[in-house]
Amino acid sequence: MLTKKFVIKNEVGLHARPAAVFVQTVSKYKSKITIEKDGKIANAKSIVEVLSLGVEKDAEVTITAEGSDEEDAMRAIEKLIESNFGE
Repeated sequence: MLTKKFVIKNEVGLHARPAAVFVQTVSKYKSKITIEKDGKIANAKSIVEVLSLGVEKDAEVTITAEGSDEEDAMRAIEKLIESNFGE
């Protein structure tokens, strides 16, 4: 199991398009992936759950990946967040 903290830097946080891109990215992996903000944990493969966290700019989130491709998944997530979700 891998766990890593990230600060979301893009202007709109994890809303609408960035959240959709995030969910599309993590859904490519078999591992169970969760995202946590302020003690609330969501399935990272569910757009509804990700949006329900209300992740805004400069929010810190904790992402956990557990499974056979957890390292690849975490690398992809890190790259996506560092690129500000391609914006």
